[in-house]
Amino acid sequence: MNLDFSFVDMALLQGFVWKGLRFSVMLTLVATLGGLALGTLLALMRLSGQKWLQWPAAIYISGMRSIPLVMVILWFYLLAPFIIGRPIGAEYSAALTFVAFEAAYFSEIMRAGIQSIPRGQVFAAEALGMTYLQNMRLVILPQALRNMLPVLLTQTIILFQDTSLVYAIGAYDLLKGLDVAGKTYGRTVEAYLLAAAVYFVICFCLSWLVRRLHAKITIIR
Repeated sequence: MNLDFSFVDMALLQGFVWKGLRFSVMLTLVATLGGLALGTLLALMRLSGQKWLQWPAAIYISGMRSIPLVMVILWFYLLAPFIIGRPIGAEYSAALTFVAFEAAYFSEIMRAGIQSIPRGQVFAAEALGMTYLQNMRLVILPQALRNMLPVLLTQTIILFQDTSLVYAIGAYDLLKGLDVAGKTYGRTVEAYLLAAAVYFVICFCLSWLVRRLHAKITIIR
């Protein structure tokens, strides 16, 4: 088999790859921020000590973590028109799916981070008259975020890899862009090999940066 990657220059010029990469990055950012916000709320619900808050959060987290992501993507995409009353498009459906799905994972990371803070700080804040929410917002969460930052970034890298699954509903991500470029120029095998290489390079570089950050945080401690 003779591999020919000469189509890459034309694919880049015509925007096949950049359009897909832009959507993959945007989806990663939206899912990270949205998932972290919802995940933090779920973590606080599980740690609230109130069963009427703990049980719904626990059921949601366990349910999402027990279902393959590609199935959740398909469910959101196929069921959204019936729930909302109109199609919302593959890109918006993918964003909603990833926020909802990643929140379950971010919540467990945040819960572990919150529980890693010494209880003495919680009692000290309560002694100063802080409410539960003030305690979490001003004392616990800032420290938990710093402790869990490497893990959160690692989960974000995994999230970026998982964005390739939106290919199943036709969203134009990085993998879809390279697939279209490969089919356009008759180089499908080369396109998929290039896709694997691009994902590897991006994720390897990000993982290296996370390791450096983790080393610095460890030194600071």
